Amino acid sequence: MDYRVIKENDLFLLTNESGNIPTDHPYGLGLYTKDTRFLSQYSMKINGMDPILLSSDANENYVSTLLLTNPHIENDGEVELWRESIEIMRKRFIFDGVLYENIVVKNYNPQTVTFQLSLHMDADFKDMFIVRGFQHGEVGSISEYMADDHSLSIAYEGADSIKRKTKVMWDKKPSKVHQAGDIHFDFTLSHSESESIQLTVCPITGNENVQPINPEQALSQLESSYQSWDESTTKVTTDNSELQNLLDRSLKDLRVLLNDIGYGSFPVAGLPWFGVPFGRDSLITALQMLPYEPKVAKGTLKTMAAFQGENHDQWRDEQPGKIMHELRKGELANTNQVPFTPYYGSIDSTPLFLVLLADYVKWTKDIDTFKELLPNVKAALTWIDEYGDRDGDGFVEYHQESSKGIANQGWKDSADSVVHRDGTFAQSPIALAEVQGYVYQAKTEIARLFRYQNDEETANRLEKEAALLKENFNRAFWMEDVQFFAIALDKDKKQVGTITSNPGHLLLTGILDTDKAHLVSEKLVSPSMFSGYGIRTMGEGEAAYNPMSYHDGSVWPHDNSLVILGMSKTKNIDPFNKVIEGLMDASRSFEYHRLPELFCGYDNGRGKPIKYPVACSPQAWAAGTPLTFIQSMLGLFPDSLSGHISLNVALPDSLNSILIEDLSIAGGVLSLRAEKAEGKNNVHILQNTTGLEIIINN
Repeated sequence: MDYRVIKENDLFLLTNESGNIPTDHPYGLGLYTKDTRFLSQYSMKINGMDPILLSSDANENYVSTLLLTNPHIENDGEVELWRESIEIMRKRFIFDGVLYENIVVKNYNPQTVTFQLSLHMDADFKDMFIVRGFQHGEVGSISEYMADDHSLSIAYEGADSIKRKTKVMWDKKPSKVHQAGDIHFDFTLSHSESESIQLTVCPITGNENVQPINPEQALSQLESSYQSWDESTTKVTTDNSELQNLLDRSLKDLRVLLNDIGYGSFPVAGLPWFGVPFGRDSLITALQMLPYEPKVAKGTLKTMAAFQGENHDQWRDEQPGKIMHELRKGELANTNQVPFTPYYGSIDSTPLFLVLLADYVKWTKDIDTFKELLPNVKAALTWIDEYGDRDGDGFVEYHQESSKGIANQGWKDSADSVVHRDGTFAQSPIALAEVQGYVYQAKTEIARLFRYQNDEETANRLEKEAALLKENFNRAFWMEDVQFFAIALDKDKKQVGTITSNPGHLLLTGILDTDKAHLVSEKLVSPSMFSGYGIRTMGEGEAAYNPMSYHDGSVWPHDNSLVILGMSKTKNIDPFNKVIEGLMDASRSFEYHRLPELFCGYDNGRGKPIKYPVACSPQAWAAGTPLTFIQSMLGLFPDSLSGHISLNVALPDSLNSILIEDLSIAGGVLSLRAEKAEGKNNVHILQNTTGLEIIINN
C-alpha cells in the first residue's frame, strides 16, 4: 500500500507515505467527507526543500505517525542545515469531524539553528465521482479565500446550493501567511530543543457546527472508543501467530470502517473510494462479523431498512421493497447528475438483507428487531416475487434501466464479468446462480421466523416457494458435462457456462443437494480454480480468464470467505482448510497482514501473491474474511430459535488450539477451547450462559 489513510466515521484522510497531498495524484489523495474533497493539496517543506521520509506508520488506522528529517541544504556554498539534523514528527488523527495534526520539530545539531517550516494547503471541493474520473458535470466554484495569523478558510458555492468550507487553524504565530494557502513558521532551536505546531482542519457543509476541542481530550476519547470496541468484541486466541495477527488486524480494520448515519453502526465498503453505505458489501460484512459483534448487524439492517425503495424510478433502478446498492451525498448526487441518492442497482442486496436478518435472530434471539422490521421484510419478499422475478419463471434477474447505472448488478459488477464459454458477453436480463441461492436461503429462514410468530400461512407459503425454487434451480443451472453449476442464465434462459466462483456461494444457502455440494467444493479447489493462495473468480483455461482482471480470474478474499463458510456448513472439511491455508499464506505478503480487496490470480509458484494495482485496503468484507476462518474451523452455527448451538471442529494442520471467550449468543455468553490431541479435535466448554444446548458433532 503506497498511500496512508486514517478515518473516523464519515471523514477520512488519504495521503502519500510522507503525509502529503500532492497535486493531481492518480489516487486522488485528499481529505474527504460526504463524497467531497475538502483538502486537495497539503505539502510541507523545510527551508523550501522536501523533507526526507524516515518512517511512516499506519498500523493503528485511526492514528498516523510520520517521522521525517531535512536534506542537506546549502546556499551559495554556506550550509543552512546539515543533513539529518532536524527531526520532524507528524502525528495526526480524526475525531468528531475534525482532523488534528501535531507537528513537532527537534534540533539534533550541536549548534543553535534557525530554519523555516512551510505548509501549503488548498481545497478544490471536487465530488468523489469527478476525482475518480467516472463522471463530469455542472459544479460550483470557489467563492472565497481568507487568511490571518490564526487560520485559513476556503469557501465553495456548490451547484447544489450547498455552501462548503475548509477551515484550517494553528496555535503558533506564523512569520508569513498567504491567502493562496501558504503558511510559514520560523524556528530557532538550541541543541535538543523542540517545538510544536498544533493544526486542526474542519470541513464544514452547510450550517454544520464543526468545532475542534482540546487535542489531548479528543485523542483520549478516540482511544477510549477503540478500547470499548476491543472489550465488546469476542476474544479469539490461537497458537498460530500468523493467524492471530490476521485476526487482530481484521478487527482493527473493521472498527475504523464503521459509520453511523443515525440508525446504528454499520460497515462501509472500503477505503479509499467506498467509504459509504453499500447494500451488498455492508450486509455481507455484518454477516461475517456476527460471531464477534452482532450489534453491527442490527445497525446495518436498520440502515438498509431506512433507505428501502418506495418508488418506481428507472433513473435509480429503484422499485418498492428493493434494498439499496450505494448511497452518495456529493454535489453530483445532490443535483441528480448521478443516480446515487441512493442507487438501487443491486440484484442481491434485497435477499441478503433477509438472510442477514434471519441469521442475526438465530445468533441473538432478538425477535423484537424482526417485529420492528416486519414491514421491511414483507416489502422485500414482495420485491423478490413481483420485481426481482421479471418474467415469472421463478428466478430473480437483473436488467439495468438507469442510463448512468450499473450493467452487471451482482457482486461481480464489472461489465465483462458474466461471459459465455465462447467469450461472448451474456445479455440481460440475467439470473445469477448465487442470487437464487440467497433467495432460497432467505425464504427458508424467514419462514421459520414467521412460524415462530405463529403465522403458519406465510411460513408454509414461503417454504413451498423455496422448495420449488430449489427443484427448478438444480435442473436449470446444473451442467452435467462439467459437473458444476452455470454462473447464470442469460436473457434466452441459456446457461452461461464459464466456470466461476459464484456457485461456491450456494454451499452456504442450502439450495444444493449433498452430492452436488461435494462436487462444487472439489471443483473450487481444483488446479484451474485454486491458485494456491485462494479460489479464483474464474477458472484458468476459460475463454475470458485473466489473472490480472477485476472479476475474471483474480482472487477476492470475501468471495472465498462465503465459500469457506459453506464448505464448513456442508462438512467439506479438507477443501475449506485448504482455502484457509492459502489465504493465510497470501496474507504474509501484504502490509500489516491485511488481506486486500483482491489480488491477482497467478498461482503460488511465483513465490508470493501479485498485487492488484488499485485494490481498496482496508476493505470491509476482505477484513471480515479471517473472522470466518474461526467460525468455519469450529463449525459454529447457532440456532437460538431451535435452542441449540452446533459445533463441528476441524482445525487445519497449522493450528493446534483456539480459545474463544465472551462469544455473544442468545443474550448470553459462550466460551470454549478447541484443540487437537492425538489426531482428534476436542472441545472444552468453559462457560455457557446462553441457555442453549451445545451439540458437538466431532
